[in-house]
Amino acid sequence: MTGRPMSRRGLLEAALLAGPAAALAGCSADAAAVWRLRLATGAPGGPYNAFGKALAAQASPRLRIMPLSTSASVDNLRRLGDGSADLALAMADAAEDAVRGRAPFSRPTAVTALARVYVNYTHLVVPAHGPVRSVRDLAGRSVGTGATGSGGQVLAGRLLAVSGLTGERAVRQRPLGLADSLRALRTGTVDALIWAGGVPTPALSDLARELPLRFLPLDEQAAALRDTYGPVYTAVTLPAGVYGLTEPVGTIGVGNYLLARPQVPREAVRAVLRVVFDQWRPLLREVTAGARLEPRFAVATGDVPLHPGAVAYYRSVYG
Repeated sequence: MTGRPMSRRGLLEAALLAGPAAALAGCSADAAAVWRLRLATGAPGGPYNAFGKALAAQASPRLRIMPLSTSASVDNLRRLGDGSADLALAMADAAEDAVRGRAPFSRPTAVTALARVYVNYTHLVVPAHGPVRSVRDLAGRSVGTGATGSGGQVLAGRLLAVSGLTGERAVRQRPLGLADSLRALRTGTVDALIWAGGVPTPALSDLARELPLRFLPLDEQAAALRDTYGPVYTAVTLPAGVYGLTEPVGTIGVGNYLLARPQVPREAVRAVLRVVFDQWRPLLREVTAGARLEPRFAVATGDVPLHPGAVAYYRSVYG
């Protein structure tokens, strides 16, 4: 059963009403409080996991971040909903689905945003010397579409749908994470893989050095996804020079959000954001090259409301 999505105002009011009574175990309003927060990340070796470990390493003595290995976005949002995580990373489209109670979620999930931290670039990769030269050539072929429970799998399904690869033209979707997809592409077990991540993704750079790759343009799909699902999807470009590309390739961009349960205390959220903005360079170093974290970018979280502690942080620092 799908209920009515809670409004932005409603989510913020719920967070405000939670107050000290909803403080996490081991936390208090005392000035000397130590905040202990469980952060749902992603698979070991992946970008979310790397970001989580870096955040834990950079945190102050009063802030204890405990990264949890997960299947990534969809899994992370469910953990926020059931209270088994306090913070999480998730792709923007999956986060909006959770707030709205849209598939793959059965009901609206009360989650709030701390920041939009960086953008995922969609990579649709095939062997350069193979027969696939456009998205439509994938009909009937085997494609690695992301691990079960990941936001990448949701994006891959939508990308294939707007490309007309359904029904008799459907691809054989393989629910493989990045490492398994790369192995399958190398051995010919899959004909293509779809991955959403930073640029360059180191594992893809490594494969490109041993196997010539083709990155299929997705300009048409970016426009179709934006028309269907709104501005959560943007048109971005894989730049020439990465992965051995000799010219830019248009593709689909999706933001990544740092999220929290509404019950996480305001001061804990402010402590997290102080670390994020003070240490954004080491946090993003292993995730996406050349990215910057700026307030005007960070507060753009679409239909996912900012946590009251995040609102207070941005107002106190940037006015």
